[in-house]
Amino acid sequence: MTNPVTLRAATKADIPAMEALIRRSGIELSKGFYTDEQATAVTRHVFGVDTQLVEDGTYFVIERDGELRACGGWSKRATLFGGDRHKAGPDPLLDPATQPARIRAFFVDPSVPRQGLGRMLMEHCERQAAAAGFLLMELAATMPGVPLYAACGFETVEDFALALPGDVAVPLSRMRKRIA
Repeated sequence: MTNPVTLRAATKADIPAMEALIRRSGIELSKGFYTDEQATAVTRHVFGVDTQLVEDGTYFVIERDGELRACGGWSKRATLFGGDRHKAGPDPLLDPATQPARIRAFFVDPSVPRQGLGRMLMEHCERQAAAAGFLLMELAATMPGVPLYAACGFETVEDFALALPGDVAVPLSRMRKRIA
């Protein structure tokens, strides 16, 4: 029997462990979806904790056996994706009546993939965004994330490539879901 998990709001003290999890997940779970070069580039230049979400109380961690196993969240702010190093300038609030909430930075430890942790985070975020008055959710999915998001009811509205240093292009999908 699997030990129970705990889902809780992330704190600033969790940031080093989240950053380490994000690096592991970004490289390991990209195999078969991205080349090694693409996985390394997106992990180095885009992935990471967005501390605004931690401060807003909309970023969460899942722990099992005292270990961080997954992290992810939702946002009431305009940034669609990327950690602190990918952002520039203020991150304005969205209007829940006219703009979709953002699903942000879902990462699962590569030692425990496909055990429902991503879905657990998604359901929690969806409930919280709906309670905040949002009618839609939107995200920029990496290719490894598309199957989870599609299984959770998101539909692709646009495929695009993110240009990164070193002449590396990483395919992403903008996905959306009605929640209310």
